[in-house]
Amino acid sequence: MIGEHVIVGYTADAGGRDALALGAAISRVTGGELTVATIYPPGSPGEAVEAQANLAHAAEELNGLPAEYVTYESRGVGRGLSVLASRIRADLIVAGSADGGQRGRIGIGSTSDHLLHLSPEAVMLAPAGYRPPEEAGRLTLAYVHRPQCDAAVERVAQTALRLGVPLRLITLDLRTDDPGRLRDDLALAVRLAWETTGIEAGAEIAEGHDVAEALATLEWEPGELLVCAASEDAQPHRVFLGELAMKVLRAAPCPVTVLPRGFD
Repeated sequence: MIGEHVIVGYTADAGGRDALALGAAISRVTGGELTVATIYPPGSPGEAVEAQANLAHAAEELNGLPAEYVTYESRGVGRGLSVLASRIRADLIVAGSADGGQRGRIGIGSTSDHLLHLSPEAVMLAPAGYRPPEEAGRLTLAYVHRPQCDAAVERVAQTALRLGVPLRLITLDLRTDDPGRLRDDLALAVRLAWETTGIEAGAEIAEGHDVAEALATLEWEPGELLVCAASEDAQPHRVFLGELAMKVLRAAPCPVTVLPRGFD
């Protein structure tokens, strides 16, 4: 289950605080370890000192929640988080939205862009201004009939069962595919979740002329988490989002987790 060891990419801005709040909430729900990391560029002693000061602020915000605090030198924040996550064996990297994004939506900056295309671990992004509720909510998986999504059904169903939260499978009908085939594919995914875990998953087809319009037709609960599988084009054990999934991520009104290919 993802969340056994969460690493948060912390920066002293709104996106960093959103990521910290989300990462802390996930670690509380899963009971996993929490590492808070600040990345700074090489050859910058002043920024190294500032990174330590930022972590002191993060510790104040966590208000006693157990966590490890790490500064790490790297030429890029996304790259640094990826390398550090592998070294400390974290299984989930949490990052915030880029500055200037729409409140309640995920803004993609250089850090999240790197993570969404090369991370070896699952990546979770927080919408701008996000504050998690006290209790865990529903898990929703964006489903397309392909091997990566079928594998994700099993993994996410197991997680929902362990956490004791509902599971929902959604498929987008952008009026370019056969609606009957989409319904059949979704029904098979629901059956897969039941056969592998015994969990009864909800299923919804979101219709619209584009991704944003389709997602807006769905209801989203407090504490909801949307999960996407990596593209079939992803390297083994790497995250890589295709064009459609990237549009889903940008339009989602809740945190989004992207699983790497071959995630176990």
